[in-house]
Amino acid sequence: MAVIHHTALKPTKLELLTAWLPTRPWYVGGAGEPRLAKAGGFRLDDPQGEVGIEFMVVTDTSGTHPAAYLVPLTYRGTPLDGAEHALVGTMEHGVLGRRWAYDGCHDPVLAGQLSALIEGRVQAQDQNASDTPDRDVTRSCSDDAPGLTALADATDDRDGTELRAPHGATLRLHRVLRPAPDDRPLLPPRATGHVAGTWHLPDGTRARGLFATVHAGLRA
Repeated sequence: MAVIHHTALKPTKLELLTAWLPTRPWYVGGAGEPRLAKAGGFRLDDPQGEVGIEFMVVTDTSGTHPAAYLVPLTYRGTPLDGAEHALVGTMEHGVLGRRWAYDGCHDPVLAGQLSALIEGRVQAQDQNASDTPDRDVTRSCSDDAPGLTALADATDDRDGTELRAPHGATLRLHRVLRPAPDDRPLLPPRATGHVAGTWHLPDGTRARGLFATVHAGLRA
C-alpha cells in the first residue's frame, strides 16, 4: 500500500495544473488563468511501490460556468523515458525530494492499474489516507468485455482522452466531468465497463458521475 505523506510541495499540484490545464484541448475555462480548487479524487497503488498514482478532481471557476476536471497524475522519483510530452511539471516533496509529475494517461503504470480497477483486480484507495479503500468509487466490467491489457496510444480530443487496447477496445477518460442525472442509468448504452466517483461542486454540494467508460471495439 502507498504511504500518504502529509508534507509541503513546491510548487503545489494546483500551481502546476494552473499552467498546464489551459494547454489541453478539452479545457473549457475562461481566457484568463484558471481558478482551481481541489474537489475530490482517489488513488491506486503501484504494485512495485515506486510510482504514485492519483486521480485528482479539480474545479475551475474562471469561466462563465464552473467546470470540474478529472486529472490522472503519476509521480516519479526519476524522469519517465520517452514521456517528455506528458510532463506536467516537477515538484520538491518535503519527504521524497524531487518528483516528476506526469499526465498519467501516458504512463504505463497508471494505465495498467486503471485496467485492473475496472476488471475488479484492485481497489480504489482514499486520496488522503494510507491503506484506506475509497468506497465512493464504483466500477463495472461485463462478462463479455475484452481485456484491457496493454492500454496505449493515449489521444486527447475536445471530449477527453482515449486509450486503445491492441484488439480494438477503447477506454475513454471523461476529463470534463458532468453530474449524472438521477433519472438516467449511469452507464451509457453499449459500454462494457466503467469507473465512477464523486466530487464537490463550488457551492459545497456533492456530485456523482462517470470518470471512465469502456467500449468494445468502438469509439467511446
